[in-house]
Amino acid sequence: MMASFAQFGNELYSGKRSYDIVGRRRRWFMISAVLLLLSVVLLLTRGLNPGIEFRGGSEFMISGTAITDQQPAHDALAEVAPTQEARVSTVGTNAVRVQTEELTDEETTELRELLAEAYEVDVNDVTASFVGPTWGQSVTNKALRGLVIFLVLVTVVMALYFRRWTMAAGALVALLHDLVITVGLYAGVGFEVTPATVIGFLTILGYSLYDTVVVFDKVRENTEGVLDQSRYTYAEAANLAVNQTLVRSINTSVLAVLPVASILFVGAFLLGAGTLRDIALALFIGMVVSTASSVFIAAPVEVALRGRNPAVREHTEKVMAARERRAAEAAASGEDPEAALADARPGGLVAGAHLGQRAQPRRKRQRR
Repeated sequence: MMASFAQFGNELYSGKRSYDIVGRRRRWFMISAVLLLLSVVLLLTRGLNPGIEFRGGSEFMISGTAITDQQPAHDALAEVAPTQEARVSTVGTNAVRVQTEELTDEETTELRELLAEAYEVDVNDVTASFVGPTWGQSVTNKALRGLVIFLVLVTVVMALYFRRWTMAAGALVALLHDLVITVGLYAGVGFEVTPATVIGFLTILGYSLYDTVVVFDKVRENTEGVLDQSRYTYAEAANLAVNQTLVRSINTSVLAVLPVASILFVGAFLLGAGTLRDIALALFIGMVVSTASSVFIAAPVEVALRGRNPAVREHTEKVMAARERRAAEAAASGEDPEAALADARPGGLVAGAHLGQRAQPRRKRQRR
């Protein structure tokens, strides 16, 4: 299995096997548009479920309970504040968390006693705390400020490093694409948005950027001097780069997602730990989406923008015209047009060489 996968990667890198990812960019853009629309719909209909850190309120933690049913907590709150609705969740196997709106000191003391009685624990096993909404608002403002600064720095650094604004634009589109879809799907699941969730959202931006930079670095290598030859178009050279980094992207994604999936499973189903569950879900969705975007969004967007350049457009037309001439000449002489154009495929490029360097041409078939 590993040997066949390694062979698969070697064939992709050498160009012997190739998938037209860049050439089918309209398809990927349509799929991405559907996912973005779904994410926006989820955000507008279900909306994010802010945790107590962002909305403020009182929180009670009952430890060492023999039962973890939620109804006793609702009944206890109904006696203290009938107009309020509690958010009750199980933490681990013997703890229950109850969140309410802000309560007075008298209501907090009374609810502690009722919860202790309902769950048959000592009143000291029920801890009460209050979180003000100003702290959550401060976290939100700092997160948004950090996001804007991060995106600006990414745009500047990418443009300076690759010396192409199109790559900076492609990376920025991929980052925003990953963020919107991750936030939308997170809203669809319904988990609370906690500070750990915000950390997860910001972390996936770095992961997405890392994967995109690797792909773009190979695109830059393959397209160096591409306009000085007439065998490949810019899009074909970029597509070869995407294929050459495809296996690496898959391996990196699998190695990163597996431990995150384990943390998500443990946090959601075994321990019921909110912090683990919240950050793991954000990372899990974001890593999967960012891996796909670096292949199917970032590079195709860059090629689409680069293709608007008059020099690149003119070069593409020249390459296509040359291929049509070679095919016509081959057909007129009785040769196989496909064989005559064999060196115009990705396999005709020496692995690791720039497109400005010409590979050894294949011998033409002898007429019998």
